[in-house]
Amino acid sequence: MPNTTRRRLVASTIAVALGTTALVACGSSDSDSKTESGPVTLTYWAWVPGMDKVVDLWNKGPGKKDQITVVFKKQASGDSLVTKILTAHKAKKAPDLVQAEYQALPTLVSNDALADISKDIGDAKSKFADGVWQQVTLGTDAAYAVPQDIGPMMFYYRADLFKKYGLKVPTTWDEFAQTARALKKKAPDKDLTTFSANDSGLFAGLAQQAGAKWWTTSGDKWKVAINDAATQKVATFWGGLVKEGAIDNQPMYTPAWNKALNTGKQIAWVSAVWAPGTLTTAAPETKGKWAMAPLPQWSAGENVTGSWGGSSVAVTTDSAHKAAAAKFAAWLNTDSAALQALAKESGIYPAATNAQTSGAFANPPAYFSNQSDFYTKAAQIAKTTAPSAWGPNVNVAYTTFNDAFGAAAKNKSDFTAALDTMQDATVADLKKQGFEVSE
Repeated sequence: MPNTTRRRLVASTIAVALGTTALVACGSSDSDSKTESGPVTLTYWAWVPGMDKVVDLWNKGPGKKDQITVVFKKQASGDSLVTKILTAHKAKKAPDLVQAEYQALPTLVSNDALADISKDIGDAKSKFADGVWQQVTLGTDAAYAVPQDIGPMMFYYRADLFKKYGLKVPTTWDEFAQTARALKKKAPDKDLTTFSANDSGLFAGLAQQAGAKWWTTSGDKWKVAINDAATQKVATFWGGLVKEGAIDNQPMYTPAWNKALNTGKQIAWVSAVWAPGTLTTAAPETKGKWAMAPLPQWSAGENVTGSWGGSSVAVTTDSAHKAAAAKFAAWLNTDSAALQALAKESGIYPAATNAQTSGAFANPPAYFSNQSDFYTKAAQIAKTTAPSAWGPNVNVAYTTFNDAFGAAAKNKSDFTAALDTMQDATVADLKKQGFEVSE
C-alpha cells in the first residue's frame, strides 16, 4: 500500500474506531487468530533489565506446554529501538515481539509495523484501568499491544522540612504556587522544586492531567493541539513561577540537581511512581525523610493524574506466529507469577491492577520505609490516570520541547511562545512525512 494512502487510512481508522478492518487489510492476515500447532520459536526485543529471567519462566512453564519458545534479545530503549524496529520492518524482518513505549505506538501503527492482537489476548483488557488500556487501542476497537508498566504521576516532598517550615502539602496547583512562595520567604536559599526542560515526558504528563490532547484525528486528517488551552494553562503556570523566581529553573538528573535534593536545597519533586529508585541514587542521605502524595489538582475536589513513562509489549505484522506471540504478551503482563518476576528482576511498576499492591508491592520501597501505604496510595492514584493522545511524531515534539523550553527556562522568557514553537515544528513534520493535517 502506498505510504500516504496508508497514513490516511490509519488516521481515519483511529478517528472512527473502526481500525481493525482497515488495518488488517493493510498488513495483518486472516491467520492471526488461528490456533497454531507444533513447536514455535519467537524473538522478543526489549530493553528491560532482567527480562531474560522472566522469559525463562515462560520457556520452562506455559511456553514449554504450548511448545512456544521465546528468545529474548536486549535492545537500546526509546527512539533508538523504534528506529531499529522500523528499519527491520521495512526489510520485512522485524522480530515477533517488541517492547514499545506508549507514545511510540502511533508511529509504529502508522507504519503498519504492529498487528491488531485483540482476538488473541483473551480477557486481558479487564486487567487494566481504562486510561491505561486506552493507550494501546489508540481509541479504536483494536489492541496493538498489551500494557506492561505505567508511570502515574504524584507529588514527592521532604516531610521533615515541610514540618520545619510550616508548609502544608498542596492539593491544588494554586496551593502549590503559594507553598513555593512561602518557602522562599522563610528560606530564600531553598526551592520547592525546579522546572526542568530536559525530560519532555514530565511536561507532557502535566499537560495530560490538565486535559490536553496533543494529537487527535478528524476524518482522514491528524490534528495537532500542543498549544491548546489546557497546555497553555500549564505552560503559563510554570513559566510564571520560574520568571518570578519562586522555583528554580535548572535541569534534572545533573550533579547539581542531585546535590540540591541530597542537601535539602530542593525539598519537593513532581515525579512518577518510579521516583524512589531515582531518589535512592540522587539523594541517598535523605532516605526515610520523603513522603508521597497525589498530584495537586487544577480545581479543588478533582482527582486525576498524568502519566510519565511506561511501555507495552506488541506483536509485529512481520511475525509468522501472531497468535502465539500475543499469547506470550498477555501472559507476560497479566499472569501473577510473571508480574512478580517482572517486579523482582526488572523493577517495573506493573500496569495490571491486580499486581500493584501484592507480592513485591505489599511493602513500601526501602527509601520510603516510613510510608507504609506507599503502594496502596500509588494504586489508587494510578486508577485516576487521564487518557492520553499520542501521535506519529512524538519524537519531533519532544526534541523541540527540549530546545524551546530549555531556552525559555534558562532565560526566564515566555513559555507559551515555546509552546507555539513545539506546535509549529510538529505540524510541519507531519506534513513533511506525508500525513494529512487539519489546521
